[in-house]
Amino acid sequence: MAKGFVTNAHRIDPYKNFKFRVVLDGKVVMGVSKVGALKRTTEVVKHRDGGDNSTDRKSPGRTTYEGVSMERGITHDLAFEAWANLVHQYSGDPAMDLVNYKKDLTLEVLNEKGHVAKRYFLYRCWVSEFTAMPDLDANANAIAIESIKIELEGWARDPETKEPDEKSPVPAAA
Repeated sequence: MAKGFVTNAHRIDPYKNFKFRVVLDGKVVMGVSKVGALKRTTEVVKHRDGGDNSTDRKSPGRTTYEGVSMERGITHDLAFEAWANLVHQYSGDPAMDLVNYKKDLTLEVLNEKGHVAKRYFLYRCWVSEFTAMPDLDANANAIAIESIKIELEGWARDPETKEPDEKSPVPAAA
């Protein structure tokens, strides 16, 4: 029976979805607690041959990448807000940073010990939605969450990121 793990052949459980980090401008973004799914969709182009009109042929068409939402608890780290402000500031269109508003991100999925198990590169991302302050409720027992939605032009898994050896020591904090 085929196994999903080679280096750690003893492992039978898949990776958990709660150990991850987002890297922006070479630094881990503090407090990201939720990242939406990476999803791409390729349109289907149907066509028929002149001599075989009863059967549709299908080929790939345009591919689109869905936007990704990210959430984190509000802190004094301005990474999300500063990035969102590159696209739009209160002062209007002349303040838009046409050179720096698109950034590449890295999404790292970690195993339980904190080793990077999978790494994805998100290309030419920019902030299309920014929630600076959530609804406030004095009767709630919750964390104040800020969120962004990023649009991206593509993503790819890093083939250089290999399955980590789970016998190795816990990595030092980044």
